[in-house]
Amino acid sequence: MSTYSDSQRPLGDVRYNQINASTPGYDPYTSYKPPKKRRSKWLVIGLPLLIILIIIGAVVGGVLGSRKGSSNTSSSGSGGSGGSNGGSGNVDGAHSSILHQQGRFAYTTDAYFNPVYPSTTDTAQFATPTFVDANNPSINWPDDTFTSSSPSLANLRPDRPRLIAGKHKINALPTLMAGDPYLKGWHDIIMNNATVYSNLPPVVHVFDGGPSGSGILDPAREVKQRIKHFAYAYVMTSDTAWVDRTWRELQNAVTWASDTSNPDNDPADQWNSKHFLDLAELTAAYAIAYDWLYDQWTTDQRNTIRSNIVTYGLTFGVAAYSQNAFWQSVNGNWNCVSNAGLIMGCIAIQGDDDSGICNTLLNQALTNAAANCVNVPTPSGSGSETPNYWYFALTGWSELTSTLQLATGGGDFGMLTNNPSFNLTALYHMYVTGMTSLFDYGDHGPNKFSTTDNCLFYIGSAYNIPMYTLWQRDRFTAAEPWSMFWYDPGVSGAWWDGLALDKLFDDDETRWGSMRTSWTDNDGMYVAMRASKLTGHQTHGDLDGGDFVLDALGERWAGELGSADYLGNGYFSSEAQDSVRWLWYRKMTEGQNTLSIAGANQNVNAQPVVKFDSSGTAQGSSTVMDIPTDSTAYMTADLSTNYGQNIKRGIRFFNGRRQVLLQDELAGVNAVTYWRMHTNATVTIDGNNANLSLNGKNLQVQLISPPTGVSWATVEPVRTADAPQLQTGQEADQPNPGVTVLSLSIPASADTTTIQVIFNPQWDGFSSFNTPALVALDAWSLTSH
Repeated sequence: MSTYSDSQRPLGDVRYNQINASTPGYDPYTSYKPPKKRRSKWLVIGLPLLIILIIIGAVVGGVLGSRKGSSNTSSSGSGGSGGSNGGSGNVDGAHSSILHQQGRFAYTTDAYFNPVYPSTTDTAQFATPTFVDANNPSINWPDDTFTSSSPSLANLRPDRPRLIAGKHKINALPTLMAGDPYLKGWHDIIMNNATVYSNLPPVVHVFDGGPSGSGILDPAREVKQRIKHFAYAYVMTSDTAWVDRTWRELQNAVTWASDTSNPDNDPADQWNSKHFLDLAELTAAYAIAYDWLYDQWTTDQRNTIRSNIVTYGLTFGVAAYSQNAFWQSVNGNWNCVSNAGLIMGCIAIQGDDDSGICNTLLNQALTNAAANCVNVPTPSGSGSETPNYWYFALTGWSELTSTLQLATGGGDFGMLTNNPSFNLTALYHMYVTGMTSLFDYGDHGPNKFSTTDNCLFYIGSAYNIPMYTLWQRDRFTAAEPWSMFWYDPGVSGAWWDGLALDKLFDDDETRWGSMRTSWTDNDGMYVAMRASKLTGHQTHGDLDGGDFVLDALGERWAGELGSADYLGNGYFSSEAQDSVRWLWYRKMTEGQNTLSIAGANQNVNAQPVVKFDSSGTAQGSSTVMDIPTDSTAYMTADLSTNYGQNIKRGIRFFNGRRQVLLQDELAGVNAVTYWRMHTNATVTIDGNNANLSLNGKNLQVQLISPPTGVSWATVEPVRTADAPQLQTGQEADQPNPGVTVLSLSIPASADTTTIQVIFNPQWDGFSSFNTPALVALDAWSLTSH
């Protein structure tokens, strides 16, 4: 078991925005025990992480592999224990051999839980992604005998489950597990986690910031997480102890409001419709319990569960639609999660409920979701909110759509087709994931619990794109009940085969680009930069034009701070220029890896102009990426509308992708400009070189021919005296322990000032670093450097 200190935790990683309980067997991605007090739940840094390695190893590696320098445990604090050049040499040879015999590509995870692939040029097993042998029952799901040429919500399948996965899949799963190491490994983890959850007391009902603050969203999602596991455990074992434990959890979730000592409790609104996400997640949880364990409930139990779904869930859904609740018109997680809960609740009880409550509600929710939830992916496939909020929206979409198809015999009712770009959102998730973690711009959101990225399994099958399925099955998050049924075991090949290293996601709302050196070497380099509209993200964005992240050598050197205090007064007030939101350090321009002029925030109405080009380098079937010497990619952004002054920024690979150049051009800027980069590294300044050290790795940040008076400095991750200050009575900034800001102060000048910064990872056995020529950003090309 390893504990990662603040300085070792990567900035801006989805997996680090929660505390993980030390209870043995807890899944480190989904398990969280919230403290019973008002707190900032979304801190990305400054929280201890306790990892049970047998769970981590089993997710990707199948067995617990020993790490270099230790015996069956992680090297404490080792930020790069995944090994260099794809991880060779850091896993016990016997374990590696066994795992490859089992048919897995990745044989362990690195310190950031990303899959580690063997370094090999033997491409025999790494072929083009494909779905194979459709008629082979040992590796493919059987056909569903309930199909309809005219799917209708009025004609639901007669057998159960109706939600997520049908009996035909449940019955076939043991046979498929016998021949698929992924399914078998996930099953073992799910059963282990179910046992851990069953031994815990029922989820505690804790309001966070009152009913209209963050409500009971954490407890609601934790209840749903447990019920998914208990229901899965029952259908796989027929052990009624799982039914009894589910009932105990269900009963607890409708006796919360009986605690009269808590003034937030409302007996008539026990699932807290004031924060509708809470209600939606609990409605979905009850629907799963009702549907998956249908034959095991007594008549009284079934009536009770159904009554709770109607009374505390669907009744408030009807009210929400009559009142035109705000979430009905947004293309974000609120729409997907809220509608999914209501639709799953209706489908679960349809045929048993005589109240008629779903006669109108079901069609309202589906029509609304098919017009709004489906547009969470922008035309390029990016998430409309942030990379982390994508998880919530896409989990809701997947649960909703898979349920519709199963329950109606094949109908998706526009959820698969109304947005022609929807399938591209899986690519968004792949490209926004760097060598260590996400390019996690904007808010990170609340704790995940039952929310995962396993929608890629469903998207892969629904759109017949095996690459998505293959990508996701190597993720440590894959061990989760819905994965067992969304995953298509009849898949073969290497997801990276033929996949371009670089991509621009090109629409105004979410314009950003990423470039990398490899898809399979976690010790390679990843660079991403963003220059998007600053509004239209459901108040989850930052003032971050020109913001970038950088991974190299298995570490994140430039990272994101993430969310500030969600319960802060005015945090979600608006995206207007004068919004209180932009006064918090983590949201203002100074809290990003970009430039700020005299500490001022960027213009929220900015429309940056971007150019992106790439040599088009794609990885082959080998896990060893042989990069051509002329391979490169770059992105430039005219940020003049962000600042109201003539400022441009560009970032690129050069020298065969061994080095990165970040160049800024300031033409006649009339105030001091701050260049800022947030890092977990220890920084030592030596003239024009800033030497960064992190977990035994080193990166040189070189300032080339700086203007007079411009030199490196390190400052605390707090606002400068020039920046907007907090208002009287506004909650203080959250601390950022373990973070250093590498900074430049660039004097005002009537002339054009160019700042060139080179990032030189200290690669093993490499010393041929180059100094590029000075080329104006407008003249950058694939051959200019």
